[in-house]
Amino acid sequence: MLPNLIFMTTTRKISGVTLAYIALAFVWGSSFLFMKIGLEGLSAGQVALGRIALGALALVAIMVFTRRKWPREPRVWLHLAVVGAAMCTVPFTLFAWAETMIPSTVASIVNASTPIMTLLLTPLLLPTEKLSRTQRFGLFIGIIGVIVLVGPWRMIMSGDSVSLPGMLAALGATVCYGFGGLYMRRFLAGVGYDSITIAAVQMITATGLSLLIAPLVSLGPVTLTTPVVLAMLTLGILGSGIAYIWFTMTVRAWGAARASTVTYLTPVVGVTFGALFLGEGVHWNEPVGGLIVILGIVASQGLLERFRQPAVAVQ
Repeated sequence: MLPNLIFMTTTRKISGVTLAYIALAFVWGSSFLFMKIGLEGLSAGQVALGRIALGALALVAIMVFTRRKWPREPRVWLHLAVVGAAMCTVPFTLFAWAETMIPSTVASIVNASTPIMTLLLTPLLLPTEKLSRTQRFGLFIGIIGVIVLVGPWRMIMSGDSVSLPGMLAALGATVCYGFGGLYMRRFLAGVGYDSITIAAVQMITATGLSLLIAPLVSLGPVTLTTPVVLAMLTLGILGSGIAYIWFTMTVRAWGAARASTVTYLTPVVGVTFGALFLGEGVHWNEPVGGLIVILGIVASQGLLERFRQPAVAVQ
């Protein structure tokens, strides 16, 4: 009886994390569309600040409604301030600024390089975890994919290229995501708070940091139309609020590297929505580069070697 109960409980936990992972891919994949719509009436800094503040409000409401206790340890708040900067304030601003120069479809494809950035930063933040030969090979493939994605030859040969500053800003955001996930794993893995509490403190500290830099990056006229308001509400409450509960849950259950593979699916959602609702086109090197990046991620996890192993005959 007891083994069956343990098995059923474990199965429910795995199913919950898996559902959170899928929902995260859908919500974060569509966020590139909503950022683009938000930019029709707001500056890049205002889009970033708005989504972070709305996400924080949603999570604070959940904390109050469920009567959860806030962390009292200063070190927890300090670590989560670093995570808030790396996972929210800086990358949200970079991605919003990037989308003033590149299509949302391209931004969503660039986002697929997050696991590669996570691997690249792993030796720095987790020095005890040395990259294996398989991981180094996957990292090499992933870097080639990023180069193909950027497409430097287009600018050299014909002058036809996506904005280089926009691409670099988007890539910089993925570096921040990789750093934030690893930092969370190193310093917050054993913290005795649930995903909602961790996500709420993260978003509150991110909001504070965003307000501090607002005079520098969030100035400009504001035009609030119905699409802009709806896009920001969705981007903030779901994409920057509820989604971070799902992501924190996934990181703590699966680890930073595996959780970051949610970016396998976000480009599919991002490209589909960008093409359907914004009429954006995609140059051939962008999906090809994205696929090479994903191939590098798959290779880094040893999945290609598993496929090459001969099947064992069943006697």
